[in-house]
Amino acid sequence: MNRETGASSFLQAQQDLRIGGRGSNALYQYTIQADSLADLNTWGPKLLAEMMHLPGFQDVSSDQQNGGLDERLNYDRVTAAKLGQTAQSLDQELDNAFGQSLVSIIYTQLNQYYVVLEVAPEYWQTPEGLKNVYFHPPGTSSTTASGNVPLAAMASNRTNTTPLALNHTGLFPSVTVSFNLAPGVSLSDATLEIAQMQQKLGTPSTVHGFFAGTLLAYQQSLGTEPLLVVTAILAIFIVLGVLYESLVHPITILSTLPSASVGAMMALMLFKEDLNVISIIGIVLLIGIVKKNAIMMIDFALQAEREEGMSTEDAIFQACMLRFRPILMTTMAALFGALPLAFGRGTGSELRRPLGITIVGGLIVSQMLTLYTTPVVYLALDRLRLRVMGKERDTFNPAKDTVAAGAE
Repeated sequence: MNRETGASSFLQAQQDLRIGGRGSNALYQYTIQADSLADLNTWGPKLLAEMMHLPGFQDVSSDQQNGGLDERLNYDRVTAAKLGQTAQSLDQELDNAFGQSLVSIIYTQLNQYYVVLEVAPEYWQTPEGLKNVYFHPPGTSSTTASGNVPLAAMASNRTNTTPLALNHTGLFPSVTVSFNLAPGVSLSDATLEIAQMQQKLGTPSTVHGFFAGTLLAYQQSLGTEPLLVVTAILAIFIVLGVLYESLVHPITILSTLPSASVGAMMALMLFKEDLNVISIIGIVLLIGIVKKNAIMMIDFALQAEREEGMSTEDAIFQACMLRFRPILMTTMAALFGALPLAFGRGTGSELRRPLGITIVGGLIVSQMLTLYTTPVVYLALDRLRLRVMGKERDTFNPAKDTVAAGAE
């Protein structure tokens, strides 16, 4: 591979939908802002150097371009005045030497052409061209070389660097450092390392950093995730409570959710996938899929208790036996539907893969556990409910009640 000094190339996949809405040389960005350009010029390179040494960070680059040349001239007005020059005449001569000027227009029958006069490029592309600038004293001919005075006799020059472009985030100047992560490094670890690095740098109060682009979207999604999960569980609890007219049975149904979450996390660890936004969506989907196992069993058990007068133990046992086939069929239908997402290949498969792995892992573990844990939780909560109410049993036997009514 050929290497060009001073040039860097960055390759990344083209994305139709970019999360975070910000383009750069890599997938993730970290931005610092400051009140002055001097602070950015000081801390921008330091931030870039520190992030290059962070473990797990790859393709680290910055959008700060301070490599432009800036040539500053300081006029010696006293010496220039002795030679018959003023600041205005010096500026005009420099403009003639390094600028462009329209000197004529050539007219033809169809078009017109502008004649622009400029110095040959080899004389103005470097600061060395200032040595070839001469001034002639007033009242003398510019073609007389013996009386010309060099610019160096009336001015001193100093070479500095200047930004080629000044980037802004909002209303303030900013510097953005882009980076990729090595395989096996999660975004949560990266954010923690960046926070520790910022404390280590000891930036002043006038310089503050924040995540941008995809990394900012990731943080925002994690910030609202607990509220999203709690809201979903609360909505399910209210709906089930209205359906069964009880506060206990919805808890039994919701007890199946931890097994699905554990299965999803185990599957992600087994296939070495990160817990990203897509896998979190899969966990939220499992909330709606997994609870149907407990609903099918509890619904049948309550019907058997209330209509057939069966005991709680017999009702839930019969529910497990008779509902095993439909539970297995619905679970396998959802599982096989998610297999193409988990093991599919092709364009965009890296985005769908965590979703499929999460659903498949959660369904397998929940199917293995809920058939055993749901009856236990159901019996424990039912006994607790009866104990609080001071009853031993709140069901009735329709056959016995009918015989008793006939005897009376």
